[in-house]
Amino acid sequence: MTENIDVFGHNSICIRSEKGPVYVDPFRIKEAANDAAYIFITHDHYDHFSPEDIDKVVGNGTILVVPEKMSDKAKTVSGKFAKVVTVAPGQSYEADGLEFETVAAYNTMKPFHMKSAGWVGYIIHDNEKKIYVAGDTDATAEVKAVKCDVALVPIGGVYTMDAKKAAEVINEMKPAVAIPVHYGSIVGSPKDAEEFAALVKEPVKVEIRIR
Repeated sequence: MTENIDVFGHNSICIRSEKGPVYVDPFRIKEAANDAAYIFITHDHYDHFSPEDIDKVVGNGTILVVPEKMSDKAKTVSGKFAKVVTVAPGQSYEADGLEFETVAAYNTMKPFHMKSAGWVGYIIHDNEKKIYVAGDTDATAEVKAVKCDVALVPIGGVYTMDAKKAAEVINEMKPAVAIPVHYGSIVGSPKDAEEFAALVKEPVKVEIRIR
């Protein structure tokens, strides 16, 4: 179910979908593939919107998807793209055949990601599967309500929910597979992934991709 999902580290992910490679928040990309059909950005922080790394994955005809409040910042890279799609939380979209949904991503008791900013996570539809990339978020009602097959959730704490809260969300959400992200570089450690895996209840399968 997850053989087409690559996790490069942090929140940098590639879903090799039926519509072509879908990159989410490319960051610290080691090799320039320049093969993206789509690039999705969750919000404008440097570790999620990195023009240097976008350059390494953007290809011919790539579509860029960003939150509405990033429309001005997107113009700094928009010359590289066939199309720029701006999105708001809690909506459904289709871009050149790829269906996806947006989920609000924000902090509840921290100042780093305000709800008013309109940042998002994405549920990407691929081959009858729904793959959720949560972005930088706490354990909000919107996140807990997500229905998906695969969930990639942040566990590093500080800027997002920690391993314990993330496991609580997954136990409520009940995807088939949960993949912890957003740890091991800027915040969090491999021990957080181990704690997360120990707290997630069957039948959810946890896959640790960042070591």
